[in-house]
Amino acid sequence: MKQILQDSVLVSNYIKGDECALGTLIERHKQRIYSFIYSKILDRDLTEDIFQDTFIKVIKTLKKGNYNEEGKFLPWVMRISHNLVIDHFRKNNRMPKYDNKGDFNIFSVLSDTDLNAENRIIKTQVETDVRRLVDELPNDQKEVLLMRMYQELSFKEISEKTGVSINTALGRMRYALINLRKVIEKHNIVLTN
Repeated sequence: MKQILQDSVLVSNYIKGDECALGTLIERHKQRIYSFIYSKILDRDLTEDIFQDTFIKVIKTLKKGNYNEEGKFLPWVMRISHNLVIDHFRKNNRMPKYDNKGDFNIFSVLSDTDLNAENRIIKTQVETDVRRLVDELPNDQKEVLLMRMYQELSFKEISEKTGVSINTALGRMRYALINLRKVIEKHNIVLTN
């Protein structure tokens, strides 16, 4: 009976020169990574390109000796593929397709009904990171963002509760999202599960 090697052993073997170890890793995780990319891109050819770019980046990082994700190979590769998907949309000035009736919701990245233990830990960490980022916003922006995202209030309801016009509430929400993006980019934070 053939022994199944852990990802960390395969990574170590590949770094030491065993080219077959990488093939085993790719084969082991191909379906999961490919499906993740396709769920965001919805184009088979582009998905294939981004999948290949993901593993080109993985190979370069491993060859340079810059890999230090100790036993977290799959989440690391998923982060790389997620970042490449984001880069693709940035280059094409398009946002990814989210199924939430046209409203972009930063927290939609967090919704996954099929979470395993590892993903639950990552999801918890992402939620903690997002809450920490939100806490850094000015109070008026934070208030609108929390009402909109967590209480799911309409901008009309937010306007009534805060005593400001709908346009002011919209403006505060817009600035809250702009400020969050700035902090995320400045600190190179990856929000993914």
